[in-house]
Amino acid sequence: MKARLEKAADETPKPGDPAFAKVQNRLIATAHRSLEAAAEVFAHANVQPVILGDTVTGEAAEVAKVMAAMAREIRIHGKPWQPPVALISGGECTVTISGEGGRGGRCAEFLLSLGIETGGIWAIACDTDGIDGSEDNAGALLTPDSMKRGPDANALLAQHDSYGFFHALGDLVVTGPTRTNVNDYRAILVD
Repeated sequence: MKARLEKAADETPKPGDPAFAKVQNRLIATAHRSLEAAAEVFAHANVQPVILGDTVTGEAAEVAKVMAAMAREIRIHGKPWQPPVALISGGECTVTISGEGGRGGRCAEFLLSLGIETGGIWAIACDTDGIDGSEDNAGALLTPDSMKRGPDANALLAQHDSYGFFHALGDLVVTGPTRTNVNDYRAILVD
């Protein structure tokens, strides 16, 4: 083994190397294409899709506050879009844990914060690899009555225990590992 490694002048094949003679690369999915596919589904259902981008980042709870403000603006003033509207976004937010953290991941934390800010709305947030944070769920589903049915949302958000909130409601999305990772996916239905 040592002799083989010493003999190798450059172990990385370059373009045109015979090792690539039968190799084909095919791009089968992109983060933005996944949002476009979701937009097609919403448009078919007569819901105006609005793609907010596939690179949305920041603290999950704070990003949710911004999107809640957008949803309120659409609901109250019909600006800049007339309901029904689907706000669709991708990108990977973060959750910064201070002290002892609870259970959950960035998608469920986004939804829990969105629920607190809106009082409840139809929304879904999931990681396309099937794992949101350290638990067995891909994400969760928020409904207009989630905040009424659930345990103390503010206390659980403060503990970063969004998993506990959505688990109590039976509204976790569990897909198992998907063996792919295009991006996180979020959709908020404003009617």
